[in-house]
Amino acid sequence: MAPHWSHLGPDHWYKNYPIAKGRRQSPIEINNKDVHYDRSLLPWFASYDPGAAKTILNNGKTCRVVFDDSFDRSVLRGGPLPGVYRLRQLHFHWGSSDDHGSEHVVNGVRYAGELHLLHWNPKYSNYLDAVRRADGIAVLAIFLQVRKTPKPEMKRILEEINAIKTKGKEAPFTNFDPSILFPKSHDYWTYHGSFTTPPCEECITWIVLREPIIVSSDQMAKLRSLSKNAENEPVLPLVDNWRPTQPRYFRMVSASFL
Repeated sequence: MAPHWSHLGPDHWYKNYPIAKGRRQSPIEINNKDVHYDRSLLPWFASYDPGAAKTILNNGKTCRVVFDDSFDRSVLRGGPLPGVYRLRQLHFHWGSSDDHGSEHVVNGVRYAGELHLLHWNPKYSNYLDAVRRADGIAVLAIFLQVRKTPKPEMKRILEEINAIKTKGKEAPFTNFDPSILFPKSHDYWTYHGSFTTPPCEECITWIVLREPIIVSSDQMAKLRSLSKNAENEPVLPLVDNWRPTQPRYFRMVSASFL
């Protein structure tokens, strides 16, 4: 990933990465009127091994938790997916205040944040190979909604934020099962799209959960306390790391629910 993209807004990414102007870009706005209920869509299942969690890091663009993906120990299957996909990492997108921050928008609503769990298709030889394939990547997306009674499970990740305040900082993060973050309902929308950061490869089957998880205002503030800059540089708050919605063009957005 080129180091310069963050200085150029998302509107300019296509100059270095032409696919960013492609016709299967993400995120999109999901509107009831455009959504097609697909009764053939199956439920999805995640079986995650807590022992696969390795580290948490601040890469200057997001807070990321990295998992061991050298074999099928933490996997996502079912739903719209043709097979098993391995969990590689999870990360967050958030805004500069609680009234925006999610990447996908639902019927005009933008949530405070969005959690992405990124998986790849192990029928390909490795992750970098999968990124080049139309069915290479599956991302489970979960909205973060600010309310008074936050989901306690988010605490575990946010407790580590102080250890990764600045860009390039990494800390051990072990024995964590990300499925504790799932909302009760597994209803989802699905469509084919892209990464929301350059180079914006169009290889992602998106599974966007309908029900958000609840976070507190304090928890969102904790994410905003991260810095985009390294330790020896001025503090530059890491906020608004979301990409604006992209045209849907001809794509079908399917729902697993009526």
